[in-house]
Amino acid sequence: MGELRENRTFDRDLIDWDQKKVGELRPNQTFDRELEVLRRDRNIYEEMLRDQRSANTKRAYERDLRDFFGFLDKPVNSETVLAFVSLRKPEAVAFVLKWKHHLIAKGLKPATIERKIVAVRSLVKFASDLGLCDWTLNASVLKGLSPQKYRDTAGVTPEWIQKMFNQLDLSTDKGKRDNAILQLLWANALRRSEVVDIDIADVNLSDRCIWILGKGKQEKQRIAISSKTVEALKLWLSVRIEIVTLTPALFVNLDGKHITGRLSDDYLYYFIRRLSVQVGIDKPMSPHRIRHSAITAALEATGDIRKAQDLSRHADPKTLMIYDDNKNSKQAEVSEILDGLIQ
Repeated sequence: MGELRENRTFDRDLIDWDQKKVGELRPNQTFDRELEVLRRDRNIYEEMLRDQRSANTKRAYERDLRDFFGFLDKPVNSETVLAFVSLRKPEAVAFVLKWKHHLIAKGLKPATIERKIVAVRSLVKFASDLGLCDWTLNASVLKGLSPQKYRDTAGVTPEWIQKMFNQLDLSTDKGKRDNAILQLLWANALRRSEVVDIDIADVNLSDRCIWILGKGKQEKQRIAISSKTVEALKLWLSVRIEIVTLTPALFVNLDGKHITGRLSDDYLYYFIRRLSVQVGIDKPMSPHRIRHSAITAALEATGDIRKAQDLSRHADPKTLMIYDDNKNSKQAEVSEILDGLIQ
């Protein structure tokens, strides 16, 4: 008992000592001042944009959030964003729902409206993660306007892709560059943002690989490239290494003798659209349509969804079922059979 009393006495002394030390450490006026500055000057909007690795996502968020706050007749700044996330959830949902109805009345496509709402939802989620609000915009009324039962993922056949390659003039620097771009879009089913983000340092021809920043990824990932892609990149690099520019980008704008920096994803879009028209493709084409064409052709050639998933880098194999369903649709064939059963 005597030992226990001594220990208890010691424990009390230790607690008293700890409390005294904490009391000495608590007054930290420098930290308090910095914390006050942080609270006063914090810009959630700018922080969220800086947190985006994809330039395309950042631009889309900027555009859509300006649209939302503009609809509310407010500028997009730290004050208005903080005021919005400080609302109660029913009030915030009411504002977004009103905006949604406005967008519907303007005749925007459901996918466009959904994308815009996602920008606001992401802003609120970011603020919630920072502990600045205790709710998120997950109300079902703000989700997709209608289920997308069908997506045209068929693209075009390899014969049309071959015509696009044949249209390029490989005797010119621009032709060498565009040939390498088309090769990456086709043989590796890359997205246009993944193509324009490639740096020279990301290319390793000896190992037949490149490093890309995939959709939603924080770090670049290694992907293998085909022998044709190696040759196409080698041909373009023989030109690119002679170009003096500050950008590390693999693909740069070529405007006569003037180099204007990293190639934009807008250029890729109009390049594919223009090239497809030149060869006579009658459906609207884009870099993503080339990706669709590549994935569909991979399924046709291999019959293996897992292999097509490796090519596409879709996280969920169910996504590939959309391509497979389009490829294997027998509905028209069965309809013809049924018609043959009647006179």
